[in-house]
Amino acid sequence: MIRSIFFASGLFVSLCGASFLMVDKMVLTVDASKPDERPSEFRGLFMEETDSDRKVFNPPEWAAFSLMSIGTVTMLYAIALPRRH
Repeated sequence: MIRSIFFASGLFVSLCGASFLMVDKMVLTVDASKPDERPSEFRGLFMEETDSDRKVFNPPEWAAFSLMSIGTVTMLYAIALPRRH
């Protein structure tokens, strides 16, 4: 079971990294009826706020390759785990 969890996590991270290769920026819409009272998180580091109620996420160029390599190493680790008898 641990093997499948590591493999699925690695695959998810790798696919997120591959999707960052395809996009230049992501525009996120915010529900205007709910005020944003949450404190700024780590994700806010790469976020820009525009004049409207939209936030723009510009992933850095290194993020795609970093996520793909971390996911690939995690999947290789899952394959290398010893089998239970």
